[in-house]
Formats: sequence, structure tokens, C-alpha cells
Amino acid sequence: MIIEIKGVQFVNKGSELMLYSIIDKVRSRYPSCRLCLQTHPVKAPYEKYSGIGLYPKASYWYKRIQWMNAVGLVPKKIRNMYGIIVDREIDVVLDASGFSYTDQFGVSSSVIMAKSCRKWKKQGTKVILLPQAFGPFTSGKIRRAVRTVAENSTLVFARDPVSYNHLTMVTGEMPHISIAPDFTNLLPGSPPEHYPLQDTNVCIVPNHRMLNKTSPDVGQAYISFLKNCIQYLIDSGKYPFFLIHEGEQDMRLAREIVRDLNIDIPVIQETNPLMIKGILGSCEATIGSRFHGLVSALSQGIPSLATGWSHKYEMLFQSYGFNEGVVDILSDRGEIRNKLNLIVDDTSRQKSAQTLREHALLEKEKSSAMWKMVFDAIDRT
Repeated sequence: MIIEIKGVQFVNKGSELMLYSIIDKVRSRYPSCRLCLQTHPVKAPYEKYSGIGLYPKASYWYKRIQWMNAVGLVPKKIRNMYGIIVDREIDVVLDASGFSYTDQFGVSSSVIMAKSCRKWKKQGTKVILLPQAFGPFTSGKIRRAVRTVAENSTLVFARDPVSYNHLTMVTGEMPHISIAPDFTNLLPGSPPEHYPLQDTNVCIVPNHRMLNKTSPDVGQAYISFLKNCIQYLIDSGKYPFFLIHEGEQDMRLAREIVRDLNIDIPVIQETNPLMIKGILGSCEATIGSRFHGLVSALSQGIPSLATGWSHKYEMLFQSYGFNEGVVDILSDRGEIRNKLNLIVDDTSRQKSAQTLREHALLEKEKSSAMWKMVFDAIDRT
């Protein structure tokens, strides 16, 4: 059996964490299957995917046209010499795009997915959209594309009730569309042995999308908000540090803040997502704007504060029973300090940690149930 893992990459560490989570589950169930993905010179280069035993899929979309179909004309014996998989050979597609099908990222990804799903259904390929955020959908073109995706998929999992509502407002209720949490909560992190972390470390995970995916007033306030948080943490006897969850833009943002504050704050750029999760799990608390950084913290019972640019952040904290952890950065300084005290005050933090641990167990049970549905669908003839 050949399974494509779609929508993943190695630059965004949340996406890479989803990739490793899928590999862990699928190889445990189907040890002899071949896993492939669409390659990319930066986001999915040869040394990354080959190092974990993945095969390259011959695929290159440009202007919504698939330009690699001609590779299918190459004799299979030759393609096998280089491990190249073509589309018609794939039995199952597991889509782990995270958050691609929405007005916020334009029409292309939805339209391309619709074209692909129609083709996959005709050739008998099962398509499963693993838990991810959806919507909103206001563009007519995106709505038609999303409806086509749903109609030609085997299973579709929305990651939260808001995403489910966005989706079913377009598709209508369908028996194969349901809700399941982000599945990276099942994958354990690696303890950060080579990082000298203090007992009172607070990890700050920045996100440059807070500058360009939010309203102008929120974008302008974001950097000041992080500076104020850092100063308050230091004044409270904590040891804040930055942890980079994706690429150079997040790194530049962190370095700019460190430079402006003129305070020696560590900036950690770890490339292994399992190690990143381990670092987050070893902290006293976190302040984050990267979705999977927050999942990694909350699922390990680490009290966290979140700033976000879509509904997925509020829904995540609701699922972990910690709604008060979502911060409106346009709030006055007193309100923001009240939020910070949720993770600074020992009693409040310990109470929150207990709540998170209880909800984390429930979320992990839901993820296990989701995987059972996935494997049952794959095994069904």
C-alpha cells in the first residue's frame, strides 16, 4: 500500500510535528506500507524526507495546473530505481494541511484540492482530511471547491466546532464529516537535555503572522505586548526565553524585541520538533502565538497564554477548559497583567495545570478514536 501524506513540510515545526505523528501511527498499523509526500526545494528537500524513509511524489502545481503528469509515462522499472511515486499509484491520501482551506489564504489551495479529489475518487484513491481548521468561506469559488472536496473524500475531520460549522454551512451535514482534535497531542516530546533551563522558565513562542494576518491595530500592538510581558515576567522573578517555531521571520521578530529591550534573553532555534515539544513540556508556563506550540504545551499540562489571528486559538483553549488563557492584546495593561498572573501566581498556575492535565487525557482519547476511524476506513474494501 502507498500512502501520501499531504500538506506537510519541514520549515513549520507544527507541520513537521504532524508529519511525525502520522508516520508514527501509520507505520505502527501498516509496517510494510510506503509513505510519500510532495517535495519542495526548501520546505521538503531530499535530505529531510529521505532521512525518514519517505518517497518523493512526482507533483508540481503551477497556476493550478499539474505539470508532473508526464512522469507517469516513464516506465515503472525506471521510476522505481529512483523511488518516484506517481499519482495513480497512491492508495490513500492523508491530508494534514492544518489551515489551508479558508478565505484567509486565498482560493488556490481549495481549487487545487478540489481538482485532485475528483481525480482521486475516479481512480479509487481514498482521501482523508485529518483534523484541521476550516473557513470562513465567503468566496463563491472557494465554497464550490470546498463542497467538491467534501463530496469526493472518504473522511473529513474538522478540528473544532467553529471549523465544523464553517464547513457544513457550505457542504451541509454529511455522515463522513465530524470533529476531532489536533492529533499531535499523542506524540511525546523529547526531554531537552542540552538546554540549561531554569525551574521558573517561561517560554515565549512568537509568530510573525500576528503582524500581517490581524487588524492593523493588533499588528502594531503585538511587539509592545510581548515586550511588556517579558518585563513583567522578569520583574516577577521568572526567566523568559524565546523559542522559534518557524523560520527566519519569527527569528527576526524575536531578535528585534531582544535588541529593543536591551536585556539578555535566550533565543532558541531548535530544528527537531520533538525536541521543541520537549522544551515546551519542561517549562513552568508559555506565552505563544503558534498553534502547535500551544497544543504541545497544553497537551502536557503546561499553563499557557495565547494570542492568535484566527478562531482556531480560542477553540483550542476551549477544548482544554482554559478559555481565560486567550489574551486580547488590545486590553488595558491591568487586564493583561491579570492574564499574566494566571501563569505567574503559583496557586493559579497549579490549578490551571491540573485542569489542563484532565482535559489533555480526554483530548488524547478523542485523537485515538479518530485514528481508529481512519484505519477502519482504509481497511474497508
